[in-house]
Amino acid sequence: MPTTLRAAVIVDAIRSPMGRGRSASDSRPGGALSSLHPVELLAQTLRALIDRNDFDPEIVDDVLIGCVSQAGEQAGPIGRFGWLAAGLPERVPALSVDRRCGSGQQAAEFAAVGVMAGNYDVVVAGGVESMSRVPILSARMGADPYGPSVAERYAPGLIPQGVAAELIAARWKLDREALDEYSARSHRLAGVADTAAEIVPIEVAAADEPEVVAADETIRPGTTVEDLAALRPAFETEEMSARFPEIEWSVTAGSSSQLADGAAAALIMSEERAEVLGLTPRARFHSFAVAGDDPIAMLGAPIPATERILERAGMAISDFDQIEVNEAFAPVPLAWAEHFGVPLEKVNPRGGAIAFGHPLGASGGRLLVSLLCGLEQSGGRWGLQAMCEAGGTANATIIERI
Repeated sequence: MPTTLRAAVIVDAIRSPMGRGRSASDSRPGGALSSLHPVELLAQTLRALIDRNDFDPEIVDDVLIGCVSQAGEQAGPIGRFGWLAAGLPERVPALSVDRRCGSGQQAAEFAAVGVMAGNYDVVVAGGVESMSRVPILSARMGADPYGPSVAERYAPGLIPQGVAAELIAARWKLDREALDEYSARSHRLAGVADTAAEIVPIEVAAADEPEVVAADETIRPGTTVEDLAALRPAFETEEMSARFPEIEWSVTAGSSSQLADGAAAALIMSEERAEVLGLTPRARFHSFAVAGDDPIAMLGAPIPATERILERAGMAISDFDQIEVNEAFAPVPLAWAEHFGVPLEKVNPRGGAIAFGHPLGASGGRLLVSLLCGLEQSGGRWGLQAMCEAGGTANATIIERI
């Protein structure tokens, strides 16, 4: 074990295209990736990552994969099965990570910290979620996830995330027009973003011969504020209106992240091992932080997580060239940007989950890929990534482009 921390670098990071997901009650046909078992979706992503880099996968110390709905087809050790399905060495172990929406980001952080501490030399980290095949909340199956003590502490009860988004909008005085303008912006920016370097094609079964999915199907670049203004609030109920009279009910399906199918993976190793292997790092990890916040208005936690990481890193918010704050709902990045006084030009400049979709366990990896590629294309040096999570927690990560 080293006596000082080593540098952990990102040699490569990729993602699948984002396929349209669906809820358990959705009767529409599945999206472009819905015919693919989530293990196979992950396997193709992992195989592409390995094939893009000239090294022996036998040397990988561990595979850390974020996945939220660990039920049904995602109930097994999905990282292990994805690795084996890719035809990769049996001797390499794997671990599933669940920090709700931050699972993929946490997987990368665990990998980087393991490298920095000397426990790992080479790690693959990422995430996967097929929200078409394993619908959101599948793991609950009608069960109470809170228990009596949490229910008593937060009586009359914790609330759905959509209502939490409305609370954020109310507390930050974000009106319907601001949410719709931001949401249309997400689609517009995603529609013009150069994602060729980050997406790997995924093969899906078809009637005659396999089809290749090579582009996101979730983006609607022609979305306008007028289109979004026609949508009804998605989370308004009589019960919640009585409980939270301050809410004006402005969050719609259009200002919410889309359900999606997707996977992402990153090759993370020590700087020394990358040099020995003749691999050129693209970025290095700098700092990490996690924070908890009010579990009722649960989506505000990226703010204290960012405050903590800035203090830990000794940096100012103005130091960052690009910032990714997950667009779980439009009020989340808008409140974050207002709190820190950051111009929106720096926040999610390539679009976000409102346009790309939010495949829960994979989203942290998708944001990392977008942050890395965005810094490379703009010539920026410093990137910050923050992710809100169910229960009122958040992750923050700083990377430095090399």
